[in-house]
Amino acid sequence: MSLLAIDIGSSRCKAVVFAATGAILTRHACAYTPDFPAPSQAEINAERFWQAVCQCSQAVSKSLPDPVRALCLSSHGETFVPVNGRNQAIAPAILNQDNRATEETVWLERTLGRKRLFEITGLVAHPMYPVPKILWLRKHRPDVLASSVRFLTVIGYVLLRLGLPPYIDYSLASRYLAFDIRKCSWSEDILTALEISAECLPIPVPAGTIAGKLDAAASSQLGLSPGTMVVMGGHDQPSGALGVGAIGAGRVADSMGTYECLLGASERPSLTDAALAASLNSYCHVVPDQFVTLAYFPSGIMMKWFHGLLYGEAHGEGSGESAIAEGGELSDVESLHYAALERDAPAGPTGLCITPNLIGTCNPDFNPHARGIISGLGPNTTRSQIYKGILEGLACELSQMTHILASAVGDFRDIYVTGGGSRSALGLQLRAALSGRMLHVMQCPEAVCLGGAILAGVASGEYASLQEAVELVVRDVSVVLPDEAMAASYVQQAKEYHHLRSAYTARQTLKVREANLEER
Repeated sequence: MSLLAIDIGSSRCKAVVFAATGAILTRHACAYTPDFPAPSQAEINAERFWQAVCQCSQAVSKSLPDPVRALCLSSHGETFVPVNGRNQAIAPAILNQDNRATEETVWLERTLGRKRLFEITGLVAHPMYPVPKILWLRKHRPDVLASSVRFLTVIGYVLLRLGLPPYIDYSLASRYLAFDIRKCSWSEDILTALEISAECLPIPVPAGTIAGKLDAAASSQLGLSPGTMVVMGGHDQPSGALGVGAIGAGRVADSMGTYECLLGASERPSLTDAALAASLNSYCHVVPDQFVTLAYFPSGIMMKWFHGLLYGEAHGEGSGESAIAEGGELSDVESLHYAALERDAPAGPTGLCITPNLIGTCNPDFNPHARGIISGLGPNTTRSQIYKGILEGLACELSQMTHILASAVGDFRDIYVTGGGSRSALGLQLRAALSGRMLHVMQCPEAVCLGGAILAGVASGEYASLQEAVELVVRDVSVVLPDEAMAASYVQQAKEYHHLRSAYTARQTLKVREANLEER
């Protein structure tokens, strides 16, 4: 029997069918385009998510050697769908990249306290999360708020369309900014303070829970057999961590996508003062009784910007395998362009300092007002030098993230990488050298979906445990060792990079604080 995993991204849905050995049998993806109705706003008609799930599932279910035994749904975080009492979406889904709720975020942090909020949720306040946006709806769209019965994840909405309960796993619930990660339930303290009812939110369950089985109508929509199990996946980052085997302490995952996310697993959340100062995210894993701690930064978004600058809009937009993938994966055309730039890149340090923060910084300062910097350009600077300069900047960012994460979860030597960035040999060499870590490139390029397939396999009895499944299906194909000579050649440029970044972000943070004081 085969296992189907569907990963619903903010701009692309992907379905992958796996054999029990972990081999990919078939896959399909389709893209959808968000809407931007106003500055700082990003939405999408929830029907597009549903249609994408159906299309992908139908495409991969044709001509399979073995029928699908279980389907697992995973998703990007923070995006939510307002639904009414008839289980209908009454407004567009508000996407995670939407930053409309900045004022509500400031108010929420003042009301609850930064430290208290972090101790409960493992997060720092940010307008990406659903709760500030629900507060925004209360003020600016009271009609939507009054008509809404629940604010569901994308998975919860798909479950409703399948005739199943609107569940949410603990990892995605953690991304609402209202989930008590130690009690694994909605926080009474937060919801009471904000006058939000827990009944308005999805029903929390562990990842790997069987949400139900497909009836005849639902199975027809998906192209699957009636009775197929539907299993709860989770947030894409911890799902991807499971897919590279990061299910306990000592193994760190690096998802090199639109954002590059370094993730460590542990038995307890990292809720120290140091973790708070670094604005780390620490919340529930898709693995029972485990937590994940994240440090991340913009990565693929910078590469995509540069590619667009040189070559125009990315090729391959649309549905099918040629589409530009969610999470920074690359089309064949993009790969050819990057390979050409890489061949012409200079051998040593470029002397450029290029920060990737086009739409703000992440850890440790989390400043949405910061922007990218390019320093050191000269009249003879080439496009290949700028390309390598971007890779150098990403390597500097990763080096900083390794130190931040190690201070929270303990030191580590090995990083298990996946995503579009892992296709750049030069990028991997720079990251390994500047971070001093060994990078393991994973055999399966679909880590999030492999994590979902593992959850589906355990739930359906294909595997006895998550540990057994990881030992059976998770493999690396190559290891990039840190080059000491390369690292030594970058000592001065790396110092200049971190000085420039720190000075700029400190100035931007001061501007924000001054603006907040003026508002008061």
